[in-house]
Amino acid sequence: MVDLPPTLAARRDQMFPVFDAAEIERLSRFGEPRRFRAGEALVSEGQVGLGLNLILSGGVRVSYRDAAGQEQEVVSYARGGFTGEVGQLAGRPALVTIRATADTEAVAIPPKQLRALMIEEADLGERVMRALILRRVALLEVGGGGPIIVGPEGHPDVVRLEGFLARNGHPMHHLDPDGDPTAAQIIERFHLPPDELPIVLCPDGQLLRNPTENQLARCLGLVGTLDPDRTYDVVVVGAGPAGLASAVYAGSDGLSVLVLDCRAFGGQAGASARIENYLGFPTGITGLALMARAYTQAQKFGVEVAIPDKVIRLASGPDGVFTVDLADEERVRARTVVIASGAAYRRLDTVETDAFEAASIHYWASPLEARLCCDQEVVLVGGGNSAGQAAVFLSQHVAKVWMLIRRDRLDERMSSYLVERIAARPNVEVVPRSEVCGLVGHDGVLEAVRWRDVRTGQVTERPVRHLFLFIGAEPETAWLDGSGVALDNRGFIVTGADAGHPLETSVPGVFAVGDVRSGSIKRVAAAVGEGAQVAAAVYAHLARTRRAEPA
Repeated sequence: MVDLPPTLAARRDQMFPVFDAAEIERLSRFGEPRRFRAGEALVSEGQVGLGLNLILSGGVRVSYRDAAGQEQEVVSYARGGFTGEVGQLAGRPALVTIRATADTEAVAIPPKQLRALMIEEADLGERVMRALILRRVALLEVGGGGPIIVGPEGHPDVVRLEGFLARNGHPMHHLDPDGDPTAAQIIERFHLPPDELPIVLCPDGQLLRNPTENQLARCLGLVGTLDPDRTYDVVVVGAGPAGLASAVYAGSDGLSVLVLDCRAFGGQAGASARIENYLGFPTGITGLALMARAYTQAQKFGVEVAIPDKVIRLASGPDGVFTVDLADEERVRARTVVIASGAAYRRLDTVETDAFEAASIHYWASPLEARLCCDQEVVLVGGGNSAGQAAVFLSQHVAKVWMLIRRDRLDERMSSYLVERIAARPNVEVVPRSEVCGLVGHDGVLEAVRWRDVRTGQVTERPVRHLFLFIGAEPETAWLDGSGVALDNRGFIVTGADAGHPLETSVPGVFAVGDVRSGSIKRVAAAVGEGAQVAAAVYAHLARTRRAEPA
């Protein structure tokens, strides 16, 4: 059995609940009976299975193969137990192998019926949902299931692939050939020269050579082929707080919803090390944890999610239906569109960053980045709340945080609780009225950062391999060129002007929410509020247009 971290071990009963006879009867009406012979696989790692399996008799064993190819048992289930983790809500490929240990009877509950169970049997559904989420967390904690990335620690493409999977809450293994004999064996087995690294071994047996995020997502079943003939009630562009809130509320109203995002769920909020001013979380919550809950909640209500899928064009059709074109030459149709594309991270104007962006320049601070720069000096640029949260988080892992700000004091733009917390950190030094003026390094790896005091001109250079930028963002609206959606002089979307709703754009049926909207309040709670508000507007718009259609 895999050893669970103490925090999860204390919740084992919630992770692996056992239902009694009456509860089994209530759950069974959502599935179909299945029989499995002893030794037969209910599902194998990397394959799409039957969904959740409720055990009626016999038993099953859950396991995964570790990076060395050894089978690791996770748990066994007998009568009243059930298989599955949160990926089964959307019918994703299995992260584990489930095999019958004896002749077994089970009830297979497919994803659609599993979602119906959550709604119709709220008390049982709550226990099932909690278990599914905790099981995914356990796989993330122990590194169970998921792809194997083979490549040097800190390699730009290793960082890129690890970051993509981490931000999307997907388990993985990383093997460094410089010190891991298993990695060396894999390289020898496939006769791989160093310049072909990294490679990714997917659970279904495919080998990918330095894949793009989209190629990796398709191999893992995170993105499938979209139906060009289907017309959704609403397509949401962007899976940040505003986009996910729109999807949750529209999905809960019974609308068909597709969410598209080119990076990961959560947006900039998902990159926050800790959010402490969001209503209802007095002890704070990481941005990833908060957004992962919203992502799971959307799937509970039947929302389809395709990540990463980049939107490149929006057009209106003569039939009143919108077409959304994607970078991979796919196209989807929608009766309404909610734009929640947020903003792209702003780069430095003073120096060229492209050469170091893959491995050494970061726009978020997560455990992955903390591991890369553990016990080192880092430079962090920015004076807002996101920068403050990142500085506090990084200070727990690095030797020193040099925090460069353009203003005289932190309290001009940052919440007071963060200012006080930073002041209490002995290894965070705030450098006012300063800007980065030089980057030193080679082969994409940063070796030193120079900054200038804008008042005196004095230049400081420190041996720094990781630079964190939290200097705001530009609206992600270039893809709207030619769509008819009006923008302000800074590129943000104008809403409410001569429109039927405050969140409607200049194109009827197209709405904008969150950071991408002109005049929006750049707060997670405000984005969520706009998402809830726009779902009602979408519903009303659809009702009006359907009434106007000829009989």
